[in-house]
Amino acid sequence: MFTKAAIEKYFTGEKQESLLFLGIGIAAIATTLIFLLIIKTSFFNGMALPLLVLGIMLAIVGYTIYKRSDADRKRNVYAYDMNPSQLKEKEIPRMEVVMKNFVAYRYIEITLAAIGLFLFFYFNNKPAHSFWQGLGLGLSIMALLALGADYFAEQRGRIYLDGLKSFVK
Repeated sequence: MFTKAAIEKYFTGEKQESLLFLGIGIAAIATTLIFLLIIKTSFFNGMALPLLVLGIMLAIVGYTIYKRSDADRKRNVYAYDMNPSQLKEKEIPRMEVVMKNFVAYRYIEITLAAIGLFLFFYFNNKPAHSFWQGLGLGLSIMALLALGADYFAEQRGRIYLDGLKSFVK
C-alpha cells in the first residue's frame, strides 16, 4: 500500500543520494586540482580532464536535486491528502520522464566507461601517450561511479513510480 511515508522515503533517499553526487563531484574537482597543481605528470593531467568535467556535472546535479527535494516532497505529500489527481496528472508523468532518462544515462555511462577502458588499455605501456591512458582511467572511474549511483536511484524511482500508479488507480 502506497502511503505518505512512501513519498517521504523516496524524497529522503533522493536528497541523500544528491549529497553523494555532490560529494563525488567535489572530490573529483579537488583531485583534479591536486593532479594539475601538484603532481603535474602527463598521465595525471589526462585523468584530470574527465574528473573535472564530470565532477562539475555531478556537483551541479547533486546540488540541484538537493535544493529541490524538500519542496517536491512537501508538494507531493500535500497532494496525497488534498489533491490526489495532481499525483496522477503531474507526478506520474514527471517520474516517467525521470525513469526514461535513467535508461539514457545508463547507456551513456556504459559507453563512457567502455571508451575509457579502451583508451586505458590501448595506450598501456606507451609512455608517449600516457595522457590518453590517464584520460581513459579517469573517464572510466567517473562513468562507473555515476552508473552505480544512478542504479540505486533508478531502483528507488521504480518503487516510487509503481506505488504512485497503484495509489491513483
